[in-house]
Amino acid sequence: MDHITDRILQELSRNGRISNIDLAERVGLSPSACLRRVQELERRGVIAGYRAVLDRGARGIGFVAYATVGLNAHTKAAQEAFERAMAAAPEVVECHNITGAVEYLLRIEVADLPAYKSFHTDIIGTLPQVHSITSYVVMGSPKDARA
Repeated sequence: MDHITDRILQELSRNGRISNIDLAERVGLSPSACLRRVQELERRGVIAGYRAVLDRGARGIGFVAYATVGLNAHTKAAQEAFERAMAAAPEVVECHNITGAVEYLLRIEVADLPAYKSFHTDIIGTLPQVHSITSYVVMGSPKDARA
C-alpha cells in the first residue's frame, strides 16, 4: 500500500460510484493504471464491496439509539442465542460484541420513541439471556463516516 492506494481508498469510501476517469484524475494516475489498482484491491479483498448510503428520514426512521446489553450468563450458548435474535431484528443495524462491563453494543434505528419502546420491551426485554439494557438516544450526528 502506498499513498496513491490510500488516496484511491479514500475517494472510493467517499463516493463508491465515482467513474474510473474521475478517480484516476483525482489520484494522479492514468485511467488504465487506476482501474488495475482498483481491480487488484477488489481481488485482494481490501475493497470488500460497495453500498448505498440511505437517508433515514426518507425511509421513515426518525429515532436512533445505541443500547448496551449485558447478559446474565457468560456462555457461548447465551451469546449465540442473543446474536441470532439481533440478526433477526430489522431495527438493529449494528451489533457489536464488546469488552467491558457489558457484552454488546447495538445501534437501533426505528420510526420514533414509541417504536423504540416497543422494540426495547417486546424484543430485547423478552430475551431470557438479557440481564441489563442501557439506552443512549442519538440527538445529532455531527460526524458519521459509515457507509
